[in-house]
Amino acid sequence: MLRTHNCGELRIENLNNIVKLSGWVQKSREFGGMTFIDLRDRYGITQLAFNLEVNAELCEKARKLGREFVIQIEGIVIERSNKNKNIPTGEIEINVSKLTVLNASKTPPFTIENETDGGEELRMKYRYLDLRRNPIQEKLFLRSKLAKEVRNYLDDSDFIEVETPVLIKSTPEGARDFVVPSRMNEGQFYALPQSPQTFKQLLMVSGFDRYFQIVKCFRDEDLRADRQPEFTQIDCEMTFVEQEDILNTFEHMMRHLFKSVKGIELKDFPRMDYADAMRLYGSDKPDIRFGMEFHELNDVTQNLAFKVFDEAELVVGICAKGCASYSRKQLDALTDFVKRPQVGAKGLVYAKVNEDGSIKSSVDKFYNDEQKQAWADKVGAQKGDLILIISGNVNQSRSAMNELRLHLGTELGLRDKNTFAPLWVTDFPLLEWDEETKRFHAMHHPFTSTKEEDFEKLETAPGEVRANAYDMVINGVEVGGGSIRIHDRATQEKMLSLLGFTAEEAKAQFGFLMDAFEYGAPPHGGIALGFDRMCALFGGSDSIRDYIAFPKNNSGRDVMIDAPAPVSKEQLDELFLAQKQSK
Repeated sequence: MLRTHNCGELRIENLNNIVKLSGWVQKSREFGGMTFIDLRDRYGITQLAFNLEVNAELCEKARKLGREFVIQIEGIVIERSNKNKNIPTGEIEINVSKLTVLNASKTPPFTIENETDGGEELRMKYRYLDLRRNPIQEKLFLRSKLAKEVRNYLDDSDFIEVETPVLIKSTPEGARDFVVPSRMNEGQFYALPQSPQTFKQLLMVSGFDRYFQIVKCFRDEDLRADRQPEFTQIDCEMTFVEQEDILNTFEHMMRHLFKSVKGIELKDFPRMDYADAMRLYGSDKPDIRFGMEFHELNDVTQNLAFKVFDEAELVVGICAKGCASYSRKQLDALTDFVKRPQVGAKGLVYAKVNEDGSIKSSVDKFYNDEQKQAWADKVGAQKGDLILIISGNVNQSRSAMNELRLHLGTELGLRDKNTFAPLWVTDFPLLEWDEETKRFHAMHHPFTSTKEEDFEKLETAPGEVRANAYDMVINGVEVGGGSIRIHDRATQEKMLSLLGFTAEEAKAQFGFLMDAFEYGAPPHGGIALGFDRMCALFGGSDSIRDYIAFPKNNSGRDVMIDAPAPVSKEQLDELFLAQKQSK
């Protein structure tokens, strides 16, 4: 055996035991005739002791060990004279009698410690070394535990896990597909799935009743901290259900996960329809850990000679409690923030409610005290509060104010990562109009059903139709979303027609699904939860990368294996691809 125990296992109760340990050299220290080495594996660290006077040859051998050497030792467990209360093995050490070097190591390009000196790109290049660090390992252990609890919950709830194909057909809706050329079918391509959507619906047609899969999905889109070209989702579908059945099932699952993984009791999830979310927070995934809701101020700001407000489609304000003490420098910083191109506001108006009740604003020459008091009344501002106002067209103003609200929430310490505020957002628009293509697009996907009371509007006012769709949001993060699906051919054909498909295109793309609907398809619906985002949420991180063993960078590259990469001319010829590769 290369080891009898791991490096996090031994305790004072093991005194005088003869043991074998294997692991990596974390660091070494020399004190006179003694050499101490911290031996590390995934379970912890154990201190090794070498005495120059007792065994000079062995001690000299130990002193030649470098960081990250892989070694095996044999020795006896003894009590440490200088105990380390910061580690579980801190009361003991190993008096080493035998040392074997299993593999030497080059000097690592960064320190393999909790607080490393390696930048992100360097650590991604040597990801196999970064994965030795405790903070990264702990994130992957969390991911593993979360996956286990998801499977346990769904298995106990009569869901069956089914694997769906990875090589499928490309579809024109949604994000760009990754395509895979077929060697056996010249000029034809598979696509990697953006989700198993149609397959899980076919499983419901097949009578499986409750399906789930923790599945890899692929989207060829621009990347950011919470997005990767390949990602994992918890994909679920159920038959003979309505919206409430799905919301209750997965709300209960999320409460179970928080209880079992984090020991946190979540309360019931409030419900908020999309229209209210946009009106009150300017976002379809509002962070409700703190207030600062929007207040529309058109009626108390317009037609009073201030051109900026008078010409605006929307004037919207928020109240920052206790922030009237903000200095001019701080207010200028907020103004600069909203003017950033990624925020998009043209400016920011502020009004301070002073302790004497007076109100001082950045547009005092246009408004009298009574008019400014009307602003304060509208947003609920009291003495010591700060009113912040943005104006412009509706969508842009709401979006900019959402960014300002989140920025202030962070600045004021209102977005505690250890506080969790979940909700369901419901009643999304079914369709959204694209000015560029002059046609409707599905806000979720083309298989989403309408709210029953809006069905007739498909013919007369499609832009007003609400979807039977819902998103789970926690702390301003869209954890997942789903819908009740269309399950009859006629409605599916109507939906595809609204999206601009000809009858021939609809049949070519989705004929297999519509054919299946003619063989007794039951009512069904489901949800897909972003597993990577869930892991980051549970771990208190903004980025999903450290919860993925081998992530890609912002350019979609795996810098460790240097992918994507060119392939040989012979491979291209086999795939009938004549185009040249860039070097």
